[in-house]
Amino acid sequence: MSASTHWLATASAQAVLERGGNAFDAAVATAFVLHVVEPHLNGPGGDMTGVFTTAENPGEPVVLMGQGPAPAAATREHYLAEGLELVPGAGALAAAVPGAVDAWLLLLRDHGSWELADVLAFAIGYARNGHPVLARVGTTIATVAQLFAEHWPTSAALWMPEGRIPAEGEMVRNEAYARVLDRLIAAGDSGAAGSAAGVHAPVQADDGGTTVQTTDGNGPVQAIDGGSSAGREARIDAARREWREGFVAKSAVDFLKKPHRHSSGADHVGVMTEADFAAFQAGYEPATTLEFRGCTIAKTGPWGQGPALLQTLAILDGFPDECLDPSTALGAHTILEAQKLAIADRDSYYGDADVAMDYLLSADYAAERRALISEQASHEYRPGTVAGQRPFVPPLRTEYLPPALAGRGDTTFAGVGEPTVMATGETRGDTCHIDVVDQWGNMISATPSGGWLQSSPTIPELGFCLGSRLQMTWLEEGAPSTLAPGKRPRTTLTPTLVLKDGKAVAAVGSPGGDQQDQWQLLYLLRTIVGGYTPQQAVDAPALHTTSVPGSFWPRTWTPGGAVVEDRLGEEVIADLERRGHVITRAGDWALGRLSSVVRDPETGVLKASANPRGAQGYAAGR
Repeated sequence: MSASTHWLATASAQAVLERGGNAFDAAVATAFVLHVVEPHLNGPGGDMTGVFTTAENPGEPVVLMGQGPAPAAATREHYLAEGLELVPGAGALAAAVPGAVDAWLLLLRDHGSWELADVLAFAIGYARNGHPVLARVGTTIATVAQLFAEHWPTSAALWMPEGRIPAEGEMVRNEAYARVLDRLIAAGDSGAAGSAAGVHAPVQADDGGTTVQTTDGNGPVQAIDGGSSAGREARIDAARREWREGFVAKSAVDFLKKPHRHSSGADHVGVMTEADFAAFQAGYEPATTLEFRGCTIAKTGPWGQGPALLQTLAILDGFPDECLDPSTALGAHTILEAQKLAIADRDSYYGDADVAMDYLLSADYAAERRALISEQASHEYRPGTVAGQRPFVPPLRTEYLPPALAGRGDTTFAGVGEPTVMATGETRGDTCHIDVVDQWGNMISATPSGGWLQSSPTIPELGFCLGSRLQMTWLEEGAPSTLAPGKRPRTTLTPTLVLKDGKAVAAVGSPGGDQQDQWQLLYLLRTIVGGYTPQQAVDAPALHTTSVPGSFWPRTWTPGGAVVEDRLGEEVIADLERRGHVITRAGDWALGRLSSVVRDPETGVLKASANPRGAQGYAAGR
């Protein structure tokens, strides 16, 4: 089974599975297709996190870490000297070192079975031959059309050819990115001794060679021309080196030396160097886990927001079931209040540093936090107390206007909110998601993001831009996520794996920035406690709190704020308002973009779910 945020990506994953590839081959193929078909939500210059288990070790969740750090010259002092109070939300100063591509190639090398050329063939085909563009891509481009036309001409050339925004369903191409992928394949072929020239077929070996396949629990392992798996790994490593040390790094660094407009309203140059590219390598980490109602929930470490979901579950675990139903006023209120407490801890304590996660996830600490929940909605920022640490309290702004714009009397950014993409290019929390489970039981949940087409100017030779993840760091001193060279920004990317009785039973995730874990929480409560099927849980009315400082520029908050789908019902919404929640109605089908795959460990029956909102997500299987 496979599920993702775009039907072509899911179809590509399913094609890999149908032809004998394993879940990791399928996930990597899907990820590169998403670069092409959802360029407004992710790109090669961005980042990703994943959590997976293998058929060989079904009870050991592993985090795939594809979050690059701040460049060596990205110092707090430099940004302040540039007249900035916040790291910009768009432009090269917001770019962390790209981490997604290296992470996907690492996963393919270590746990996949296909050759790189086979996996990338889907993305190359859609980039070179075209694909029908989403209406939302055109809407995003329209939002930043003036920025592109006036300040980012290379982005205008790619996304607005002849000054025209592509219409829904129009065939669009990205030949530059297709050439990038071709060059990675060629680097692998030429950089690994004994590799075969040309494109490799996934089932039949080239030049009369034989394809060796075994079913070792991880899926088929193939060797082209009778070569070994070591030869395949060497080819992938050669492509990784080309990405980190070759033409990609050089093209990006040279291009971003030119000043260009940022969301600050001023022009700046980037600080990324080729050495920054070369220094980063993706890797694996143990997952952070929590036991909840007989299940183990696995997330990233506190360099991501994932453990905040675990903290929320720890708080909620002390309530009876009737308090955990998001479709009731009591349940929705309890959930919103627990989320505020956990996310306050996220913003005060989480970062790429030593974080007291054992204490923050302890039963005693959860009980202390649970006691703060009353019948009325809190409008306060309330982090907990950790011995020996002073909680960082971020600036609590309800609106923000950059100094450069204020000096011009420009109020473009006053009280910004949705839509997620502003006219200056900064993006407030959209991304993609992938879930795959194969016939052997390998399972992965992955959330690629960043490098949105509106993140920074397009690099013409590459057909993509760098990301803007550093906007999640602070320029204030004393925060666990203060901007510092070589330090990872505290990302919002937060895939989830659920295990039961020592085996992975579900992979789930969602786009949505600060809302990702809030929407996933609803899914977990409805499936684990409420008995919903996966699709019922995805379809059910969603809600989230905005009574927390945003992770995305301009990092504002709404004290007591809660956003709900109207389908929650008039009675429930009125009750929440009586309790003091400042309600924003989003419409009937507007929140949550969840997908999931599920495996019954006893029967082996597989299930999947996809988001119906926007008629874009898709689940498939056989």
